[in-house]
Formats: sequence, C-alpha cells, structure tokens
Amino acid sequence: MLNTLHPWLQQDWERLHGYVLQQRIPQALLISGNAGLGKLALAKQFAYALLCSNPQQAGFSCGECQSCLLLKADTHPDYILIKPAESKKTIAVEQIRSLITQLSLKPQFENYRVVIINPADSLTNNSANAFLKCLEEPNERTVIILITDRPGKLPATIVSRCQKISINKPDKAIVISWLQQQAVNADPEILFSLAQGAPLQAQAFAKNDHVKLRNDCFKSWLAVAKQQTHPVLIAEEWQKLPEGPLLFWITSWVVDLIKCAYDKATDLYNPDLIKPLQELTQQLNLKKLYKLYDLLLLNRQLLDTQINKQLMFEDILIQWQELNRGTHHG
Repeated sequence: MLNTLHPWLQQDWERLHGYVLQQRIPQALLISGNAGLGKLALAKQFAYALLCSNPQQAGFSCGECQSCLLLKADTHPDYILIKPAESKKTIAVEQIRSLITQLSLKPQFENYRVVIINPADSLTNNSANAFLKCLEEPNERTVIILITDRPGKLPATIVSRCQKISINKPDKAIVISWLQQQAVNADPEILFSLAQGAPLQAQAFAKNDHVKLRNDCFKSWLAVAKQQTHPVLIAEEWQKLPEGPLLFWITSWVVDLIKCAYDKATDLYNPDLIKPLQELTQQLNLKKLYKLYDLLLLNRQLLDTQINKQLMFEDILIQWQELNRGTHHG
C-alpha cells in the first residue's frame, strides 16, 4: 500500500494529516504543482487514508482492513478516479454526469467517499460547468481532490471553492540524494537539471535514456550551426520526437548560450555541455539570439494547438543556422 512517502512531500502530508486530526477535512481540495512532483501519489495516499478503517499513527492507511484490500484490488466502491478516456485529451461531460449520478447515492462504507480528478485542467467548458454542481451542493462524506500542473487553466469558479495545496519544487540536495538511492543510470545532477527539479520526471528520464536522446539532438543542433547538415533534414527527424522535452532542451541551450555570452556560466541547465556552448558563443549575435529565444517561447505556448511540428522545427533550425553564419554576413 502507499505507506512510503516521497521525502520532499513530508510537509504536504503533514498538512493533509492535520485536516484529519482537526476533523476539518475539506470537501474539495486542489493539489497543484509542476509535473513529476508526485501529486497523484499524494492524493491517493490521502484518499486511502480517508477510506481506511484503521489508519496508522502517521495517518497512513493500514493496508489490511477490508477497505484497503478493496483498494488494492481496485474495486473500492467509494474510490472514484476520473481522467480522460483512453486516447482522449479531455474529460467528457458524460463522465461528469455519470459522476453526479454516483454521488447522489450515499457512500457504501462508513467512512468517506473520495473522488480524484486528474488532470483537472482537462475538464472541457461543459464538463467544468456540470462539475461545478458537485462543488456547490456537496454530498455527504464526500471529498473531491483535483490535481493539476496548470492551475491557471481552471475556471476561477472551481478554484475558489477548493482548499489549496501547492507543491513546491523540492530542495536540490533532497532530489539528488533520492535519485542516488534509486540507483539511476545517469548523472543525477544532469537529470535534476533536465527535469527542472522534478524528481519523478528525472527518474523517468533515467529509465528512458533521455540524456542520450538529448545528447544526440545536441549533436544535430551543433551540425546545423556548423552548416554541416540542412535544417529541413533535422526538422524531419525531430518531428518524430516528443516535442515538449525537445523544445525545452533547445530553449535551455539558448538560455545557456546567453549566460555564457555574459560570462555567467555558473548556473547552467546543461553543465555537461559547457565546452561546446562556450565555443558557439564566440561568434553569435546576441540580439538575434534573443529573437530565437522569443520564437521558442512562442512555440512552447502553441504546443497544445494544432501546430505543424515539422514546420515549427524548420523555422527554429533555419533561424539558428542563420545565426551561426558568422557576423560578417550581416
């Protein structure tokens, strides 16, 4: 069962456990924070604790009572997890309507009933409006937990009805030591930086050879800068890759280049690439580099839209190649 807590979530857990001790359990709770911090694990832990008939001293579920056994088997009638259906990006209004019907009945067990909505920002306008009913007319002994990486995308009407727990980026030392305990197969420092400080993201990156993929992409990036390959060829390869991480890498290289240009090479995203980055900085026009940075930020905002990925990468790579044609070309 979930009786072990990620070390960086200790404070958040104490706050949740505090609700139970003070008998002030919120009817709606919004857990937000960056991806890869363990929000869902924390929510589940709280849900299991609320459903357990014999919670332990630190508030964790016992793992042995009838409720815990049903949770283990994934068949607890008072535990409801709502997420987008397979291959869908949003939570449909039908899912919420069926939830409202379920909630109109009493919980089957003596304790609470817990609904987890993850990610809450995937509610459509219609499903959010329907869902508002659950929050405005709370049902007895029902706790609703919303989870999101992007609280700004939630309607204010929903946010204002929730107690909020915002999970902060953990301390670097805690993450590094946790990654070392997980015996990851890449440099924890580099993983920490690539995952922007999110431990579970860093762990996933170690498992799927993320660092090697990023290094390969950096080699192509360098080849474009040195006019050794054509931007369109690289764009074609790149559009097959997950665009979120790739755009983040490119942005991080540009930010690091700007830092190197100002001799601020201390706090780099890519400390392991410092040599090639410093070499690149020598002939770069900073003004044009900032223009490329703006383009990257714009594209990161467009990722959720129907953007043509190949064209997006061509655009970025052509600008990058132009940048490296040396200042004497204009």
